[in-house]
Amino acid sequence: MSTGQLTESAAGPAAQSPAGAAATRPPRRRRSLARRRAWSFYVFAGPWVLGFAALTAFPLGYALWLSFTNSDGLSQNSRFVGLDNYKEVFSDAETLASLARTGVFTATTVPLTIVAGLFLAVLVNQPIRGRGLFRTLLYLPAVVPPVGAALTFRMIFDRDSGAANGLLDLFNINGLAWLADPYARWVLIVLTMWGVGNVMIISLAGLQDIPKELGEAARVDGASPWQSFTRITLPLLSPVLFFQVVTGIIASLQTLAPLLISLDPTPKGIGSIPESNSLFMIQVLDQYLVGGRYGYASALLWVLFLIIVGVTLVIFRLSKGAVFYSVEPERARTRTRTIGGAR
Repeated sequence: MSTGQLTESAAGPAAQSPAGAAATRPPRRRRSLARRRAWSFYVFAGPWVLGFAALTAFPLGYALWLSFTNSDGLSQNSRFVGLDNYKEVFSDAETLASLARTGVFTATTVPLTIVAGLFLAVLVNQPIRGRGLFRTLLYLPAVVPPVGAALTFRMIFDRDSGAANGLLDLFNINGLAWLADPYARWVLIVLTMWGVGNVMIISLAGLQDIPKELGEAARVDGASPWQSFTRITLPLLSPVLFFQVVTGIIASLQTLAPLLISLDPTPKGIGSIPESNSLFMIQVLDQYLVGGRYGYASALLWVLFLIIVGVTLVIFRLSKGAVFYSVEPERARTRTRTIGGAR
């Protein structure tokens, strides 16, 4: 075998591999390939970057600037007021009351939604006939657009022609003003529970990911169904429940359901919102649209953002030791190695 053949055979596997092929290219060709890959990245990522800058970064920055001004959204003579808007947030009794109502609403609806969704998921996870149909029927309300669901609830609970009062008339009970205090808050809770199908589907996916062998082994050892559920199912389902708690709290703190319920299907527009349903986002919209205080409303939104971040961080801190992951995250360790495998 000649020297050229030995060189070709020795370099053959390395040249055939992608790394070897890239190493054997001339420097100019390698730079051209790297430039093309960079341009491909910018071409595909460019639309998202432009959309993020125009629709997210700029509005957030502009809202932050407005929160330090007394802008009304129309006049060009707005002036910088510093932290006055933020001081007013924590001294305005109406704003603090709406924030308290939002906290109560969140503390009520999030646990109810998660428990109801988990209960339905356990039911439709049983080996019963027609469970696919039951899953579909229970999930369908979650597909209905929020505005459509709110208008439907408004017509059902209308005082004069609603189906709820029509049902009460059958039992000789006078009709109730469902969309006024003190019943409006219960209508709002029921409307929130209407979309429990989303929580059910996520919980069902988590239940089906749990190995059945664990439950069978627990039954062989004499564990009751309740013990199997609390000692095996819930711990293994804790990451799914943790996800639902975080996303549920974030969504509840930003809810606009009271405004949707107040929508009138006739050209009359938006009706009055009961005090019990005057949540924090309703206060924000009132300052924007009715009061014309864009600076103060922007400060309200940034305060809500900081509250959401703080609550999320607290939940993550409290979840340590309560959420059990099937695969623990690996910690990267840097080890120095020498030739020959010695460490």
